[in-house]
Amino acid sequence: MPQDKSLVTADRVAFRAVLPEGGRLIGLDVGTKTIGLALCDAGWSIASPAHTINRGKFTKDKAILAAFIAEQFVKGIVVGLPFNLDGSESPRSQSSRAFARNLADLGLPILLWDERWSTQAVTRTLLEADASRARRDVLVDKLAASYILQGAIDGLVAGL
Repeated sequence: MPQDKSLVTADRVAFRAVLPEGGRLIGLDVGTKTIGLALCDAGWSIASPAHTINRGKFTKDKAILAAFIAEQFVKGIVVGLPFNLDGSESPRSQSSRAFARNLADLGLPILLWDERWSTQAVTRTLLEADASRARRDVLVDKLAASYILQGAIDGLVAGL
C-alpha cells in the first residue's frame, strides 16, 4: 500500500515512515517578512543554509519554493513551528501550520519541527562572531532554517 506523500505532521516517526530511503530535505524558517531556506544531504548528516526569500503573495512564494525544491531534488519539507517558551502555541504557530498545509499539494511529506530557540541561538552565534547588524539581518533567516533542519535530521536519525 503506497504511503501518503502529502502528509503534514509533527510526528517524526510518521514522517520517517514515508521516506524509508531518506533523501534530501529542505528546512523552512517561515517569518512574516522572509522565509529562510536550508538543505541537507540525502543521508541526513548535515544541514546547510541556502538562501532567503522575501515574502510576497503566497502563490509567488510557493512557486519560488516549488522551483527550488525541484532543482534540488528535495524529498521532504521541514517547517519550523514556533511555540511559546512554555510549549503552548501562538498565532505564529497557527500561521506556520497554515503555511505548511498550503504546501501539501506539492506532494511531499511535511514535518513540523519545534523552532522556539532557533532565531535566538543563531543571533547569539552571529553576535559572538561580531557580525554587524546588517550582516545579521542578511544571514539570520537562512541560518535559523539550517538550525531547524539540523535539529530535525538529528531527531530523525536518532529514531532509526
